[in-house]
Amino acid sequence: MAQSQMFQSLRHRNARLFFVGLLVSTVGTWIQMTAMALLVYQLTGNATDVGVTMFCQFLPMLLLGVYAGVVADRRDKRRMTLLTQSLQALQAFVLGFLYLIDKVNLPVLYGLSLVLGFINAFDNPARRGFVTELVEPHEIPNAVSLNTAVMTGSRIIGPAIAAALKGPLGVGWLFIANGVSFTAILWPLMAIDRSELHLSPHARRGGTPVRDAIRFVFRDPRMRVVFVVFTVVGTFAFNYNVSLLKLADRRFGSETMFGILLASTGLGSMIGSLLTAARPRVTTRWFFGNGLLLGVSGLCLAWAPSGWIAVLLGIPVGLGGAAFIAGQNAITQQESPPDMRGRILALGAVAFLGSTPIGAPITGWVADHVSAEWSLGYGAVLTLVAVVVGYTLRRRAQLGEANASGLGAGVTA
Repeated sequence: MAQSQMFQSLRHRNARLFFVGLLVSTVGTWIQMTAMALLVYQLTGNATDVGVTMFCQFLPMLLLGVYAGVVADRRDKRRMTLLTQSLQALQAFVLGFLYLIDKVNLPVLYGLSLVLGFINAFDNPARRGFVTELVEPHEIPNAVSLNTAVMTGSRIIGPAIAAALKGPLGVGWLFIANGVSFTAILWPLMAIDRSELHLSPHARRGGTPVRDAIRFVFRDPRMRVVFVVFTVVGTFAFNYNVSLLKLADRRFGSETMFGILLASTGLGSMIGSLLTAARPRVTTRWFFGNGLLLGVSGLCLAWAPSGWIAVLLGIPVGLGGAAFIAGQNAITQQESPPDMRGRILALGAVAFLGSTPIGAPITGWVADHVSAEWSLGYGAVLTLVAVVVGYTLRRRAQLGEANASGLGAGVTA
């Protein structure tokens, strides 16, 4: 029963086409992200510079993410995704070409990361919003969780390929390979049967769409706590391209270990996302429980006594992190009105990805000036604090609501 629930979205042909294409394309994206981090670290030897690259890539999400969600709510999400995915492919080809003709330096890498970030700011709400149109409304939490499983599970393959082929091929051809991989998602977007889509109503023009979405989130005590905790954890606990890179180099003496560690967290991420997909309804208890797992296992990974123990610990880190992310996505989509899903997804993306310009440089500074271990460990500590405080506040609110309605104890999340 749980297994059929886990993959129920795949009974739709459109969903099968999309998710298979997305998996291939996202493997290419992880190849590029890993190669980019290794290239910057090779050029300077500083984790801070890797953090600055991530700052450039995710700054547009912070500045434009919610507005991009408004645009997605007012547009055809399939067409918008076709455009943004095509532009991402073009960015990868330009990056690879410039490297092959020896025109790549830090300013160029920062500039192209900023371009990619601008494209991603609009791609994220459009693509994730389109996922909800592939299935029937009651299957949306499952589709959202499967989307997270594909996005995170591809980290099993992409970083390992990048680490293995960086030497023999060079990062230029890895960037080109990412560009080619986008054909895997562009073809399904064109081949999908549009008559079987469950289109969301377009949001009306005018009014205050951004403020409406923010008010919707913060007027609901459950959503408010989830978003605040998600923002804190997303800012400081997921900067793996910085922390794991430095940890692999300084603690385990091998940059190759970076790709292996990312792959192990990717395996855990896929498991965590699928476990979330198997749940008919995602609760805040699931959300907070996996945040706790993320924090505890992150602390253990930071001070792992050997590389292979670190690889094993990467699995619960990835599992807790992905189930935490998928839980937040599912909770918010369960509660969102259909014409507001793009904006709510965008708010979540701003909380998680848009906070990277803050967290990544801080993580890089900690790695360079405190220790590689604390670059991962400090985020784990803040995760535990945020989860404990958030769960306590949520539990008190639930008990207050129950007492006010005369229901007493026995409240579930």
